Amino acid sequence: MADDVRFPSSVGPDLAGVLDAPEESARGWGVLVHGFTLGKDSPAAFRIARSLAAHGIGMLRFDCLGLGESEGEWGDGSFTVKVDDTVRAAQFLAQRGTPPTLLIGHSWGGAAAIVAAQRIPSVKAVVTIGAPADPAEVERHYDSVVHRVMDEGTAPWLVGGREMTLKRDFVQDVRGAELIARVHTLERPLLVMHSPTDATVSIDNASEIFRAAVHPRSFIALEGSDHLLTADGQADRAARIISAWADQYL
Repeated sequence: MADDVRFPSSVGPDLAGVLDAPEESARGWGVLVHGFTLGKDSPAAFRIARSLAAHGIGMLRFDCLGLGESEGEWGDGSFTVKVDDTVRAAQFLAQRGTPPTLLIGHSWGGAAAIVAAQRIPSVKAVVTIGAPADPAEVERHYDSVVHRVMDEGTAPWLVGGREMTLKRDFVQDVRGAELIARVHTLERPLLVMHSPTDATVSIDNASEIFRAAVHPRSFIALEGSDHLLTADGQADRAARIISAWADQYL
């Protein structure tokens, strides 16, 4: 069962989300944070959330600012805003009587999930999938326009045929983001998932995150998968592993 929902972002505009609820009573609830310029309906987010719901874990997935069906401008977001909006998503679930115990982040969303978890008291376990060890790693995607952005304040940036506006505040915020120190102080069980053949975010990032984490920590190699988990069965496989690993924390 999937229900469309909306809740206010940390900067004002409403964010669009989907609640994927189990058909029977839920074992627990979680929030899924999508990647850099992806969205709640990207293959990894959609398939993992649906599969977890089939395994009895209700999930909220949402479009970050200016993406998908959410309001606002993507350029007004940043790593900090992504973290803040993840906290807002958790608060939305709590207000409806289903506080999240599980926080899952894919790609850049994995970095945001680690930082946001420390501000969400109900979260008992965190999962990252293909996450970078340094949020500023994404600058390589827009390095062709970053100098213009820093000089002029804004610049158009084409992503998958869409034109977005990249802003100086966004770039500066991402450059100042800190993750590894936050991994060490997470104080929650962490499951790091990454494909050895990920051509977008090297598995070396997973090694760095895993080394920084304290026990209980776990690592799963998603061999055979690409970064977006588009290969047949890979997202479902990841969801089955998450479901089993998270069971004791739900």
